[in-house]
Formats: sequence, structure tokens, C-alpha cells
Amino acid sequence: MRVLLKLTLDCTPDAAWRALRSPAVLREVVAPWLDFESLEPDGLPTTWPDGRHRLRVLAFRRFPAGEERVDLTSPGGLPAGVRMLRDGGGAETGVFSAFDAWDHRMAVSALPDGRTLYRDQLLASAGPLDALAWYPTWAFWQWRGMRLRQLAPTWRFDPPGTADADAAAGEQARRTGAAGGAS
Repeated sequence: MRVLLKLTLDCTPDAAWRALRSPAVLREVVAPWLDFESLEPDGLPTTWPDGRHRLRVLAFRRFPAGEERVDLTSPGGLPAGVRMLRDGGGAETGVFSAFDAWDHRMAVSALPDGRTLYRDQLLASAGPLDALAWYPTWAFWQWRGMRLRQLAPTWRFDPPGTADADAAAGEQARRTGAAGGAS
């Protein structure tokens, strides 16, 4: 089965890219239908690095519904200005393990007005259950698209070295006692 989204997001491509790599944003986008808890010793990272990440899936944010493997890569060889994140993982146990193939690709690029073109493609297979799984998967993807559009105006990206990022880092250091009068 193939499910596609093509959206304009009201944020910069840098902010959208940062959001795509954020476990916190993933949790917001799938709520209230799903949630994820890390099965890794260090918990969920602030930003997903490339590689494998084990998660527990929670239906309606509370009921265990299996375990999933997120397997992230950032493919190269893309046109200038396009960034892509690929998840080739999938469910290990639970209801979502009916999918025996999972290839989810999310790409962002700049639009002329400074907003972001977001493209999302899911190629998945549940074998003989494809016909039953397609509509709920498509409907959930529409939910994700709606949530992405709702959340995008709140996303920001302040690269290191900007006044806002430096002020935030200084404030964090003061709160943790890592700067200032801590001796």
C-alpha cells in the first residue's frame, strides 16, 4: 500500500527538519491515538540520531499495543535544498506487526515564500491484510497531516551562535548552576 501527503507548512525548512527529527514532535503528531515510550536505557533523545531506536507503542496514550523499531537514515544524493528522513523500521510485536514491510520517507524543502514544502510517503505491506489495513492507515496519515499543519507555526530553529540560542543556552546554564557563580 502507498499513502502520500504533500503539504505546505507555515515554518522554515530548518524548523521543519528539526521537528521531523524530534521524538517530542512525533508524540504530538500521533496524539491522542498513539504514544511512544522508549525501550532504550537512556530514554528518548531530544533529536533522533540516525540508527535504530526501540519503542513501546501505546494505544490512546495508555494501553500497551506492542513494540516498534524506528530505523532512521538521512539519504544523500537528493536535489539541492531537499532533506529527507527515512524510517525503514516497523513493528516487532502487537497489532502493527501485521505490517511486514515499512518504508516511511519524509522530505522538506523551501518554498519561494520561505515556508516549507513537506512530502511524506509510506510504502507498507500487510500481505493479505492490505485491503483491510489501507483505509485506517490512510485515515491516520490524514490525521498526521492535519497535526503537522497545526503544529508547524509553533516550530522554530535557532542555530548555535544566534542571539536567541545563545540567550537560551545561558539561561539554561544559569538554572543548572553550570555558569555564573557556580564554583
